[in-house]
Amino acid sequence: MSKSEICVDVQNVHKSFRRGIEVVDVLNGLNLQVHEKEFVSLMGPSGSGKTTLLNLIAGLDQPTTGSVYVRGDQISAMTESQLASWRTRTIGFVFQFYNLLPVLTAYRNVELPLLLLPLSASQRKQQVQTALDIVGLSDRLHHRPGQLSGGQQQRVGIARAIVTDPALIVADEPTGALDSKSADEILDLLGELRKSLNKTIIIVTHDPRAAARADREVHLDKGQLVATH
Repeated sequence: MSKSEICVDVQNVHKSFRRGIEVVDVLNGLNLQVHEKEFVSLMGPSGSGKTTLLNLIAGLDQPTTGSVYVRGDQISAMTESQLASWRTRTIGFVFQFYNLLPVLTAYRNVELPLLLLPLSASQRKQQVQTALDIVGLSDRLHHRPGQLSGGQQQRVGIARAIVTDPALIVADEPTGALDSKSADEILDLLGELRKSLNKTIIIVTHDPRAAARADREVHLDKGQLVATH
């Protein structure tokens, strides 16, 4: 694989947190590469560092030492304001509990990331409708989250993640709050996004069935990669 085909490059990353006077090491010299259009699942026991790693890749946190590159940008060297702008353009987030605003319709929830971009109202409308169409919810755009099933709420969450056309989608336990049928549908949808929209997707999951849908399973334990297959 050429360097240009690498989407995410995590180089010798350490991450530690202070807990009172104690320093807790969460990631210990971790290296990981994810290629463009690859679907990768991060697995491991609680406390293994997988969500911390996902947050570093998504630019939500910075490593203590080491470097994180996404599509050639060294995000580990960016300021907070640079990161905020970079995230808006590059990353789509999918959360376990959807993180939808209950007072807003599906349409307005999906539109939120676009309000940070220099787009006209008509451009926003077109992108929101396209995203809701992709996830199969164009008939639910005026429904609020409380009027939707869990699976439908997660579809709204995915529409919001893709509405800015990001290169990379990161998902933290995207099926964790769903029944098995809804979970399968969400995993089908993520796989379809990878194929039809050429997205790179990284998910954190405890579910072996969800992990098995990925091209590659990466297992962490005690802040280090212990297996990848």
